[in-house]
Amino acid sequence: MKRPFDSTLLDGILGELEIADIAQATIRQSGEIARRMEKATGEEFSHLEMGVPGLRPEEIGVEAERAALAAGVASIYPPMQGIPQLKQAASRFIKAFLDIDLAPEGCIPTVGSMQGSFTVFLLCSQLDPKRRKILFIDPGFPVQRSQTHLMDIPSVSFDIYDYRAEKLGEKLESYLSEGDVAAIVYSNPNNPAWICLTEQELELIGRLATKYDTIVVEDLAYLGMDFRKQLGRPCEAPFQPTVARYTDNYILMLSGSKIFSYAGQRIAIAAISDKLYGRHYPALLERYRMARLGDAYVLGILYAASSGTSHSAQHALAAMFDAAADGRLDFVGHASEYARRAKLTKESFLRHGFRIVYDKDLDEKVSDGFFYTVGYGTMSCSELLRELLLCGVCAISLSSTGSRQEGVRICISQMNRPEQFDQLEERLAVFEQNHKA
Repeated sequence: MKRPFDSTLLDGILGELEIADIAQATIRQSGEIARRMEKATGEEFSHLEMGVPGLRPEEIGVEAERAALAAGVASIYPPMQGIPQLKQAASRFIKAFLDIDLAPEGCIPTVGSMQGSFTVFLLCSQLDPKRRKILFIDPGFPVQRSQTHLMDIPSVSFDIYDYRAEKLGEKLESYLSEGDVAAIVYSNPNNPAWICLTEQELELIGRLATKYDTIVVEDLAYLGMDFRKQLGRPCEAPFQPTVARYTDNYILMLSGSKIFSYAGQRIAIAAISDKLYGRHYPALLERYRMARLGDAYVLGILYAASSGTSHSAQHALAAMFDAAADGRLDFVGHASEYARRAKLTKESFLRHGFRIVYDKDLDEKVSDGFFYTVGYGTMSCSELLRELLLCGVCAISLSSTGSRQEGVRICISQMNRPEQFDQLEERLAVFEQNHKA
């Protein structure tokens, strides 16, 4: 059976978009390639490239936002530090699901975690002129690397694939001992590999962050989505693993986009440890005339970046945090639908000769969840991505995530209809017929 799409069409679109290496295409570029091929052929693609929430937004948030707008908040500039309701609710949520005591003062709303990471990277790079470098534990969210590039902040990285448990500590220290790393960045669960760092690994990270006075930026966009564990019960163990148990040098990124399917309203929290929030830095005093980290971040950087986060979105996130902490909103249970979709689509890929690239969490199988990774035979990232596109399947390359492994990232969030699973099965069967591993 022939591939359903013509290579000359794909090559023409790559030329139009000026993409020389398809493996380096961004998430948005990959989606655009597929959309142009759809328009040209009238054939729907299997869209596995972009993490668009595939569930309805939590109604509790929608109702709270409507009520806030009806009360007239749209006419008022929001406070830079966040509305009190959100700050209190964020502190409660963090205690309920991470078992971490964090003062409301340090819970700062941002315009999604995208703005959060952008501004936090900038902040970390300005604390000490000798420490400007960002260390990424890869693979990771590609845009974060783009952010450091945009701001001309130096970065380094390593692929965690061969560095779990004690090896992780050894690898980290080889970078930190150079004395120029301002921040360590990772996601947990990991985008795209879906590996979940253990408490033991996080303790290593925390101990080294304290030893070398480096800030840990922990991206918890998928909080609670290690579906092998019961992480969705407020104030009950087990809790979401976090570096915050092991160091005061942390900033947690908590987004409403995936856990509450509230991506469109661009609302998140940068949660800064109590000690770090109040710490004084001479370099900040010189730049912002404010020595305290929290003040410089909120009144210096965030104010210039956005002049605050939407009032109504803050009310929405506050309501969802409170409902979750009260046990009225089972956000982990709702999100478990993604695990079902991942299991079904993984089975399809495996049936047709693919392998899971990041397949292990130490001695456990990687949890089913929002993302996973696949490879095929000896195909490079570029070859595999290209051949999948010619079969009507859109993904992004692992190389674009900082991974040193060959393969692609699969996101199952847009698999919203039963027939899409049948369509994917058919296209992978065509792929297999054309490429025997």
